[in-house]
Amino acid sequence: MLRNILSVVLGYSLWTGLWLGGNALLFGAAAERLEAEQGLHEVGTLFGVLVLSVVCSLCAGFATAKVSAGRSKAVAIMALLLLITGIMVQSTVWDLMPLWYHLVFLLLLIPMSHLGGRIASS
Repeated sequence: MLRNILSVVLGYSLWTGLWLGGNALLFGAAAERLEAEQGLHEVGTLFGVLVLSVVCSLCAGFATAKVSAGRSKAVAIMALLLLITGIMVQSTVWDLMPLWYHLVFLLLLIPMSHLGGRIASS
């Protein structure tokens, strides 16, 4: 039980760390524009942020599955926590980015996390 809890915490923390670090390194100017509430509508930048999210989700699912010894329930809980957090965060910047970005970002969190978990289990 403790191993499953630790795996969820690790996966969630890994996603968050990769996301924050990746955004700071790759999309610092975009983050500054969002903080200034100027909006972000460049398709290339938004696509890059989505790719970063996919990488974060794959890594988080992989790590969660490895630590939990391949238990898909731990990956599912971690992915659900990511989705809940994602909904809360996206709601704060809803008017600053296009609707398609928010929907794709949120829709990819769970399947990419599960894919990362399946990769770890194989």
